[in-house]
Amino acid sequence: MRATDDNGLRAGGHVPVMLARVLDLLAPALDRPDSVLVDANLGLGGHAEALLAAHPTLRLIGIDRDPVAVERSAVRLAPFGLRATLVRAVSSDLPAVLAAARAPRVDAALFDLGVSSPQLDEPERGFAYSYDAPLDMRMDREQELTAAEVVNTYPAKELTRVLRDYGEERFAARIARLICEERAREPIDSTRRLADIVRTAIPAATRRTGGNPAKRTFQALRIEVNEELSALETALPAALDALTLGGRVVVLAYHSLEDRLAKQVLAARTKETGPPGLPVPLPAHQPRFRLVTRGAELPDEEEVTRNPRAASARLRAAERIREPVDEDRA
Repeated sequence: MRATDDNGLRAGGHVPVMLARVLDLLAPALDRPDSVLVDANLGLGGHAEALLAAHPTLRLIGIDRDPVAVERSAVRLAPFGLRATLVRAVSSDLPAVLAAARAPRVDAALFDLGVSSPQLDEPERGFAYSYDAPLDMRMDREQELTAAEVVNTYPAKELTRVLRDYGEERFAARIARLICEERAREPIDSTRRLADIVRTAIPAATRRTGGNPAKRTFQALRIEVNEELSALETALPAALDALTLGGRVVVLAYHSLEDRLAKQVLAARTKETGPPGLPVPLPAHQPRFRLVTRGAELPDEEEVTRNPRAASARLRAAERIREPVDEDRA
């Protein structure tokens, strides 16, 4: 969940999550003439604005699937003129976006995953269980699949898979079964009705701890509707491939599934891949990246106090230390 300011403008509201740390980690890669940064989850442009201000010759390529986010970011980043190129696209389209921008190699990449505060705070978007709203959850409201369609048309087995795999919900089968019973009476089309159904399905003893019992179900549906994990699974390796020597990537994740995927992708790029026992590692099998952070870094207490939505953030970063050689491309 990207915590940003309330209206997308400079005045008031929250600063982006772990902003100072993001600036610090990306500075070595961007402190070079005419550096290029791809922001794969632009949101309202809070990180982008700070990075453009900190690096006067930086060129930014910002990607977001939400047209509202792109529109508001355009206002926020207008003072930087042609230095900011904003593209409405899914992050998995990153290679095509970079090719169209004539920037096949970039010096840094930023992934600020999840949903932004405005998406959560605007009831009509249907992301939050705290409002009674249409069951939507689309980041791109022009796409066809909505949370209501998932809830009302997926078979019980498929619903169980979504809730279990994307929500890590241990009562996934019970919730899916009750959803199917309730939708047979009347379609489930509101966030409140879905939240009530989930609450009923979960045992009373469990409901008394761990926050709102609908949290995991709503997360699972949002990930399914927007294909968030598959987008990251494509976009993060593509961003790593595009990095120049000394280039860096920073990933801000907000739940364990995102963080686990980021950890796996970065770990695969930072280890030797050759057969064991060789006296001298072959160049093609030496690590091409190194981890810049030790494990996942967390926001400090002051930031969480200021912005409770930052509490779940987990930050990881890596740097390219070797260019690909011919064997890598084979």
